[in-house]
Amino acid sequence: MIPVRAYEGRDVAVFGLGRSGIAAARALIGGGARVFAWDDNEASRKAAGDAGIPLVDLNRRDWQTFAALVLSPGIPYRFPEPHRIVKMAQLVGVPVIGDMELFARALNEFKEYERPRIVGITGTNGKSTTTALVGHVLRMAGKDVRIGGNIGVGVLDLERLHGGAIYVLELSSYQLDLVETLRCDVAVMLNISPDHLGRHGGMDGYVQAKRRIFRNQRPSDWAIVGVDDTRSQVMCTQLSAEGARRVHPVSAEYGLGRGVSVLDGRLIDSTMGRAAAPQDIRGARALPGRHNHQNAAAAYAACRALGLEPRDILSGLASFAGLPHRLETIGEFEGVRFINDSKATNAQAAEQALRAFPNAYWIVGGRPKEDGIDELEACFATVRKAYLIGESTESFSRALAGKLEVQKCRTLDVAVEAAFADARASGDKAPVVLFSPACASFDQFRDFEQRGDAFRVAAAQLARRRTLKESA
Repeated sequence: MIPVRAYEGRDVAVFGLGRSGIAAARALIGGGARVFAWDDNEASRKAAGDAGIPLVDLNRRDWQTFAALVLSPGIPYRFPEPHRIVKMAQLVGVPVIGDMELFARALNEFKEYERPRIVGITGTNGKSTTTALVGHVLRMAGKDVRIGGNIGVGVLDLERLHGGAIYVLELSSYQLDLVETLRCDVAVMLNISPDHLGRHGGMDGYVQAKRRIFRNQRPSDWAIVGVDDTRSQVMCTQLSAEGARRVHPVSAEYGLGRGVSVLDGRLIDSTMGRAAAPQDIRGARALPGRHNHQNAAAAYAACRALGLEPRDILSGLASFAGLPHRLETIGEFEGVRFINDSKATNAQAAEQALRAFPNAYWIVGGRPKEDGIDELEACFATVRKAYLIGESTESFSRALAGKLEVQKCRTLDVAVEAAFADARASGDKAPVVLFSPACASFDQFRDFEQRGDAFRVAAAQLARRRTLKESA
């Protein structure tokens, strides 16, 4: 745990008692603050109480004494409208912050020469993979690295801060919205496409939330920016023009005069203003597809900014095992490969999967996002067939009519059976059943992890049934 002493001897409200809220309360208590915690959900309150967190109904509390409100990132801050607890804080001028800002306040206690280094990573897609990849490369190079934030361990549950460590943090737009003083020695922006627009009041608000990762950087710090989409290109140009930090673009589409590119599986380092000899990274099996090549370029540039040698970074890329639910190969049976990409909760993420695995038997659907799947039309020609599940079944069936052969399966287990049968009978060389839903999971599953696990179970049960049938 990282204790936060910035509010020692003062009253602090904590609202939202999930993983990050409980960690924030514990960190504040460890730093000497008087914590008053609450959650609208009774089960969450019980879990916090069992963890020793003091509970007080903030709806009935006098807010005049609070030095801050620590808000869970999942609770509306500005849009579509502030939660009533946020409004109560704002009425009396109580600052609203999040767990990542508490981490920043703990970090601010260090003198510059004693300060641990911080790598922050954000983007609409790819941030979890890139965060894990950077952490893996650093660890393989012998560095003292801690990985957390929006991935794995909450930031305040990481080991105590010390100057020799490197903290690699995944930062969501929700977390960045509540950040004021966090400074990243290396800040990575991978890409920007429409997502969470209701929580940010539209695209402009979403872009501005993402841009906060570069807030507070100094001339010695690094901004690593993917330039494979227009909005990120604009941001990279703006950051370079400001001159407040060092900027390196990265790309999996363009050869860059200065920066890092991966083209046709070959990494080209032009960070010193001239291109080094291309390095083949196609052997990194956990990083298939153009989007993962951009992730690899960003991780390479971030690790170079931290002083690692190219050979150590390339070795780390090659040994990276990947993350569950992100283009994860979960098995191969009777010549058919099963790919679990349950983390693809929007069309942009699914597009990367379809490009990485052309001629796939595609399982798609769930609770649809606002932009649907229309923008995937350019990929439809290479999809062998689509198997529709979840709430989006009818709307996706209409969207795909006349463009792609579809089968309405409704549930994931039925889709797995149907896709496998077609793939096996196709005669295709190395056919793939690709589960890349392009939708949220909440219609049928708790989260994308549970959904991905269900796909894994369905594939395993299918294989078991067929094995038993053949041996009978």
